[in-house]
Amino acid sequence: MSHSQEQLVSPPRYPVLNVSVHLLNDYQGWLVNRLNRQLGTHVVTLNAEMAMLAEKEPELAEIIQNAEFVIPDGSGIVFYLRLRGHKIQRCPGIELAESFLASLENQAQTYSVAFYGGKPGIAVTAAKVWQQKIPKLQIIAQHGYLPPEEQAQWQQTLQAQQPQIILVGLGVPRQEFWIQKNRHLCPNSIWIGVGGSFDIWSGYKSRAPAWLSDNHLEWSYRLYQEPWRWKRMLALPQFFWRSLR
Repeated sequence: MSHSQEQLVSPPRYPVLNVSVHLLNDYQGWLVNRLNRQLGTHVVTLNAEMAMLAEKEPELAEIIQNAEFVIPDGSGIVFYLRLRGHKIQRCPGIELAESFLASLENQAQTYSVAFYGGKPGIAVTAAKVWQQKIPKLQIIAQHGYLPPEEQAQWQQTLQAQQPQIILVGLGVPRQEFWIQKNRHLCPNSIWIGVGGSFDIWSGYKSRAPAWLSDNHLEWSYRLYQEPWRWKRMLALPQFFWRSLR
């Protein structure tokens, strides 16, 4: 196997607490190559909150370690890596998903995509937005509050249609467990956990202003929009102190 092929199959990883993250300069290009080669891929968007949760939940840590692609989604992960000499850029999951989908507009073939997650109506609206942006995309969508019977029907739909890209917005860690459980339905697909991306794309919520993101304060805007998250965000200062050790 050549060096370029090796990089395509298994990019270098660096440990972050008891999990690890991949170090690459072109995340989108790597994904497009995987897509065109029909290499099934689970993409995990790692942030400080998830890294701390993985220390408490071995099953989640195992899923992250087995994922083919783990990107530095959060500022805390970038901070951790830079303290250890890796000057890597943050790659928010929503931005990776956006650039990945946008890059398909220039490809010769058409691509099938599935949006799964969010409240009723959110994923469908997000799909319509993307369909207008890139008409060649074939998108199916389903919300994340399905009763067991409808959940089984959705799984059958995925297996029958074999969408090449499956974006799952169920929140952490539910989306990671759901992807791990259902990957066998579409083994050659790109599966990405996208958190609340459908809320943003549908216009139901907005992203933090650029000045907050640029100063690593995007978490404060999310806490403003979702105050119920305050207990989960206690993991952030814990991760900061762990980074200094």
